[in-house]
Amino acid sequence: MAAVLEESGPLTGFELWKAGGGDLLDIWRTCMSSGRLEVRRVGADYLRLDRRIEGYARLSPSVLRGFLTYSVAGAFKDARIPRKVCRVNDHIREVSRAKHRIAFNVVSGIIERLDEDPAILERLIVIIAGDVVHGMAHDMPRPERSTRIMVNGSDMDLVFITGDDVPSRFRRRLDEAVYEEKARLLMAPHMREEIDYVVKDMGRVAEQAEFDTFPRMVACKILWEGDLLYGNRKLFEAAKNMLVRKGVAARLESMECRARRFRRRAERALLAPGAGPPAGTGQFLFYPAEESEEFE
Repeated sequence: MAAVLEESGPLTGFELWKAGGGDLLDIWRTCMSSGRLEVRRVGADYLRLDRRIEGYARLSPSVLRGFLTYSVAGAFKDARIPRKVCRVNDHIREVSRAKHRIAFNVVSGIIERLDEDPAILERLIVIIAGDVVHGMAHDMPRPERSTRIMVNGSDMDLVFITGDDVPSRFRRRLDEAVYEEKARLLMAPHMREEIDYVVKDMGRVAEQAEFDTFPRMVACKILWEGDLLYGNRKLFEAAKNMLVRKGVAARLESMECRARRFRRRAERALLAPGAGPPAGTGQFLFYPAEESEEFE
């Protein structure tokens, strides 16, 4: 492996695997423990909730996704590593910007086609969350969860929230319109983009802010990390402030700190001499997981 990197120059984890093949766990372990190699991460880890883990808190990306997509491996002190890191970082940022543009154009087009009363639209916000808002979107092909159709990397998580005074008929129309656009983006050969979405009102946000079940925790986490994509900023701030008043924001920050400690312990265990394949919680941390509770 060191010989491959010395000859080719620094590679992402995925490029290294494609160049030489082999077991991904063994490749990761070799890169992380060899004194002849150097691994640098790109981007940042952030909180993801996983019901398979005690306390639910883990970090995203997973260890494997972080290595394949967001890491650069090279020979120790190879002067080409910083340039490769910059190129990978620039690509991830551009993918994130491109997916943000797609999401905004999709939402703007839907709202325009609905041709709804401006007073109702004033009581609507659309929040974008997930990889895109963290500047961590990727374009590595992967199967969509339900259809198994190959899609273009990270999905776009969208949360549509209306004021409680908005008629339910509007939310039904909105839901139908977004569903149609979701199907179009998924099936169009030149797009193959995935949208995960939910439509709800502020009353539902207040219920979820109780933070007393796993699905409600996921909904709060997505709302807290999300950015305003479209709509009324005052309504957006009211939704965010609700999580602060309820103490949810502080609890999420505590969960993220716990997840970081958990990740450090798990990586040490996976790299320990004689360690076998990840099992139990270690398996969940090494391999990617879908956080889909809010969108089902």
